Amino acid sequence: MSTPRSIYQPRVALVGSDSLLGREVRDLAASADPSLPLRLIAEEQEQEGSLTRLGDEPTIVEALSEDALADARAVILAGTADSSRKALELAGEAPDFAIIDLTYAAEERNDARLRAPMLEPYAEPDPPAVHVIAHPAAIALALFLRRLHAHDAIRQSVIQIFAPASEHGTKGVMELQQQTVNLLSFKPLPQAVFDVQAGFSMLAKYGSEAPVSLEETELRIERHLATLLALEGEGEGTPMPSLRVTQAPVFHGYSFSAWVEFEGNPGTEAIENSLAYEAVEVLSQEFDPPNNVGQAGQSGLAVGAISPDRNNAEAVWFWLAVDNIRLAAENAVMVARQVV
Repeated sequence: MSTPRSIYQPRVALVGSDSLLGREVRDLAASADPSLPLRLIAEEQEQEGSLTRLGDEPTIVEALSEDALADARAVILAGTADSSRKALELAGEAPDFAIIDLTYAAEERNDARLRAPMLEPYAEPDPPAVHVIAHPAAIALALFLRRLHAHDAIRQSVIQIFAPASEHGTKGVMELQQQTVNLLSFKPLPQAVFDVQAGFSMLAKYGSEAPVSLEETELRIERHLATLLALEGEGEGTPMPSLRVTQAPVFHGYSFSAWVEFEGNPGTEAIENSLAYEAVEVLSQEFDPPNNVGQAGQSGLAVGAISPDRNNAEAVWFWLAVDNIRLAAENAVMVARQVV
């Protein structure tokens, strides 16, 4: 007598299991207590049937098909835009499972809701069909600004965001790496992702042929941050900052330079004490400021180099760093636990 597939198969399908986001979700799911079993789904044709590991166990990567999504309670989209669109087509308009989107492919759907469990005051009791994970830079800034505003009212803020190549996944990281190597050996530069020299360069804009513009990333962060700042709970009513995104010549991790003007400056020590909590690590003056390299693989947000503005008695400067891949994957796994 045969046994139904659903007894043995994991109830969470991960589309794009070998992408940067997919590998991070795999690591978090395997190390969680209890672990979150995953069904690995390929994002490209050549990955189908390959043998890999999930935690300590060998597993096969399946092709993206209706059968691969059968019996799933949740499907996490972590691959390319094409694989996400295909998965959404297979799911249909009213899927029987929750969709957790890390790629923003489902952002415009009517049944989509922006999610960031690290900031939400309560778990959604009746989750919608589509959960779009907020941009990690928006999550990080919302964590920072809401925590500040809850203790000391913010009048206004200006934040410079330094984006890594991993914003564009493996292709972005590989292009920056190859550009760096080619520049040092005086060879032509690959420009499929940035359409301009990104190696050894700070960019306010990509080339005109870049598939995703820097402005598009900036608008998404701004849109998501506005939604997260409007959530109920601690820090409710935090004013929206002025934002500018710059492409930095780094592989992983977002960095932020933040200028915050308070209604009344409480002082550096009080600010450090109010900021510190589970998802925010505060590095006081006796420690080196955080950076994207040191924050790699770490949860939450790191804040340091907190210093008063010499030209404005009510304003303070901050330096922030976050592992963008880790932060996005953490929130996706949190949603998966809620809906499975």
